[in-house]
Amino acid sequence: MNKKIAFLTLAAALIAVPVIAAPGAKGDTDGNGTVSRAEVQTHTAQMFAKLDANKDGKIDPADRAAQHAERQAKMFAAIDADGNGSISKAEWDKHGTDRAAKRAERGDKRADAGQAGEGKRHGMRGHGKRGGHHGMRGGIMAKADTNGDKAISQAEFQTAALARFDSADANKDGQVTAEERKAQRGEWRAKRAAPAAPASQ
Repeated sequence: MNKKIAFLTLAAALIAVPVIAAPGAKGDTDGNGTVSRAEVQTHTAQMFAKLDANKDGKIDPADRAAQHAERQAKMFAAIDADGNGSISKAEWDKHGTDRAAKRAERGDKRADAGQAGEGKRHGMRGHGKRGGHHGMRGGIMAKADTNGDKAISQAEFQTAALARFDSADANKDGQVTAEERKAQRGEWRAKRAAPAAPASQ
């Protein structure tokens, strides 16, 4: 179980790494439609600080526990409307009503989007997509966790992010454009679609 938690924690953190190089993403701090290497370094440091919930200089299962506790505290505070440190039946009932209303609103939006869009989303969640993502996450984790300690240091996190950036920067001009990002996504899709190599006997 501990190994599973460690994998999920690191995978969740590292799946964000490819997004850093995406033009138009948060890493594009000057809004010019491209992401520079310097912007990646700055944004990666900010991401790491956010993911390192307990501020011990690494991303590991302890951060997952800290983030979970923080979410629980925020949820409790949101339900405890009068702030008296306890949740009454009326507060709990209101919370349930609000959640039901939000679910209904999301359902209406999905219905407005049409059945075709919904089918596409379900298709993306299929076995092939999941398998591909798990494989990619595992690969990213293995590459980032260079010392094999099941934790990601800030240096390892930034190295992984810059490696993804350099991979996307096809012309090596220190900038990742929308076209380069699109090409990189195409390569990832092709790799996920490729049949797995047969296991050696």
